Amino acid sequence: MNYNINVNWDETAGVWCAVCDDIPLAMESNSFDALILKVKIAAYETLELNGAITDNIKLCFKTVHWENIA
Repeated sequence: MNYNINVNWDETAGVWCAVCDDIPLAMESNSFDALILKVKIAAYETLELNGAITDNIKLCFKTVHWENIA
């Protein structure tokens, strides 16, 4: 099963946010790498608790980064 994780930078709070409605999951961290690790652990634990563990679980992390240049 494939799950899309939407990752965004919250400039106001100064944290990365990850959301997946299909797992369900919502997390934040001030480090992108730390967020990815936290999501992998939490996603597995949540799917396990919901009886949704299969042999082939994939997480696709999707993010868009915008920069003002003018």
